[in-house]
Amino acid sequence: MKRINNLCHNIKNKFGSIPLNLKIWIYFVIYTIIVFVLLWFFQIIFLENFYENMKINDVLAEGKFLAESYMADCFDESAYDELLNQSSMQNDMCIEIQDKYGRSVYSKKAFGDCIIHNRDGTLASLRSKLQKSQDGEVLYRGKNLRSSVESFIYGKVLSDGKKTYGYLFLNTPIQPVSSTVSIIKRQLMIITFILIIIAFMISIYVSQTIASPIVKITKSAKMLANGKYDVEFEGRGYLEAQELADTLTYAGQQISKVDTLQRDLIANVSHDLRTPLTMLKAYAEMIRDLSGDNPKKREEHLEIIIEETDRLTMLVNDMLDLSKLQSGKQTLHCTEFGISEKMHGIIDRFRGVSEKMGYHIHFTPDKERIVCCDSVKIEQVIYNLINNAINYTGADKQVYVTQVNLDDGVRIEVRDTGDGIEEDKIKLIFDKYYRSENHKREVIGTGLGLSIVKEILKMHNYDYGVNSTTGKGSVFWFTIKNLPHDDKI
Repeated sequence: MKRINNLCHNIKNKFGSIPLNLKIWIYFVIYTIIVFVLLWFFQIIFLENFYENMKINDVLAEGKFLAESYMADCFDESAYDELLNQSSMQNDMCIEIQDKYGRSVYSKKAFGDCIIHNRDGTLASLRSKLQKSQDGEVLYRGKNLRSSVESFIYGKVLSDGKKTYGYLFLNTPIQPVSSTVSIIKRQLMIITFILIIIAFMISIYVSQTIASPIVKITKSAKMLANGKYDVEFEGRGYLEAQELADTLTYAGQQISKVDTLQRDLIANVSHDLRTPLTMLKAYAEMIRDLSGDNPKKREEHLEIIIEETDRLTMLVNDMLDLSKLQSGKQTLHCTEFGISEKMHGIIDRFRGVSEKMGYHIHFTPDKERIVCCDSVKIEQVIYNLINNAINYTGADKQVYVTQVNLDDGVRIEVRDTGDGIEEDKIKLIFDKYYRSENHKREVIGTGLGLSIVKEILKMHNYDYGVNSTTGKGSVFWFTIKNLPHDDKI
């Protein structure tokens, strides 16, 4: 097998990779050759040895059984005589049982040239050997001088360990197997020729059947690699190939989605980066060319540059935060804190926005509850949800934040009064750069806020979601659960 593998390796180095169907055919042929070699080896070369060993084992087993039956307490003469008849006929054995004085008690003759039944002193000689043997048992190969027929001769002392009751003698011929070997050899030649043809045809069929789905999948995979993501993989023929085809089809669909998201991401990032960069350049040129000597105009232009820089910084920071969260490199630093106090602090930060732009953020707290989570990341979640509600709330500019204490945690809800989200778009709302079309004002933000919310809550293994009714607004919620205790202050 090692030589065959080396041969395949050399062929591979010379001509490249071996096709699957050819490799399967080669292994099938090798297997067939090994079967035939073993068949010839054991049926022809070792047949005589197998036959003689089988005869020896049969003689020993039958002799011990007949001796034990003779010495049994429930011995019955008529039943034992019938047992000897059956044994003699079935095993082609001559049987002789003598008493301790050498007188015949039972005698069964199965074939003509029985050595133990010849009157040439064979039994007397064998009895003498039994008396001298240590274990009271002898077995040897003998030859009838008259017929030249070889046979096995077995003798055993019938004794209970203390007293000798008689002797058991068995004689069975050894049939010559040379003629049998010749017949088997001819049959094997015919069978080998027929089976080689059948094996050759079956190996070609099997190799083609196994390789065909793989070849189709490979062709489809090349199309997938060239950007044809809607290609359908076919693996009919056997289960593993079909499972592989289904997996690759699913992978193609997912790659198509990722490719679309990547294109959208590049387009959105390019747009979001280009706008502030264009503004920065334009107002910098205005300061240089027009308002450099006008303090009031210069301050206005510098303020716009600062705002655009902050917007650019916010976009880059959100992209970095989302990248870190999705890479799995971020770790949680859980601490215990009061959620109501934290909520008040976050809402206070929006006071400037509320006063400047006319938004009203209403907070309905529950009793103070101590929670254990990453304070900084949960604060970012709440901040992003409120900022999202400000962007999409209705003309009344009302945002409602609610804390609801549950038996197993705290539920935070952020509700706006906007136009809501269509049911088929709800599952997309947490995707990168997805923005609902149901808004009438410019959206402030990077489009990554809800994606960051999703990743942070997934890290905490918290439940989250959105309930929305078209024309009535949306409620974004999440639950801080798995609290170590349920203290109330």
